[in-house]
Amino acid sequence: MLSIVPRKRGYDRILSDMKTYTYRIIIEPDENGAFHGYVPALPGCHTWGKTIETTRINIRDAIDAYLRCLQSDGEVIPEDRGVEIVETVMVSTSKKKSPVYA
Repeated sequence: MLSIVPRKRGYDRILSDMKTYTYRIIIEPDENGAFHGYVPALPGCHTWGKTIETTRINIRDAIDAYLRCLQSDGEVIPEDRGVEIVETVMVSTSKKKSPVYA
């Protein structure tokens, strides 16, 4: 889908003054049946929601507030330099114990 945004006077200057940041977010189920979301690159940036989608919306608000606070305090906005790797491991489901060799 193509979106066309009408250009207003000064719009190009506003866009040239903006920088895009991309952050990894982690969303995990919590013990109460809700979801906890956080941003590893932004210490203390946490939120929750009753659904994954609500948590995604809430974490975007939390990121926005976090970055605005950094800007108003004259702090540097960190970039996410982390790497996300998912490993799959196999674990025996057998009740029989296998010998372990050192």
